[in-house]
Amino acid sequence: MAQNSKNNRSDAKMSREEAGRKGGEATARNHNKEFYQEIGEKGGEATSKNHDRSFYEKIGRKGGEAASRNNTNK
Repeated sequence: MAQNSKNNRSDAKMSREEAGRKGGEATARNHNKEFYQEIGEKGGEATSKNHDRSFYEKIGRKGGEAASRNNTNK
């Protein structure tokens, strides 16, 4: 059986999408819930240091508008 699929060839280069997916899957296998909670907390702290109140008002407004559109489409 010939292996013509790009994913099955050992000499084929991996796409960014495939590399990202494989990396994400490997990370998920190697880390637990606490790891993700910790990095999420660090990201939230970094974001709060780099942005002011108006940033949060703006993203909150966008989120509310998106939720409103999604609820009216159901």
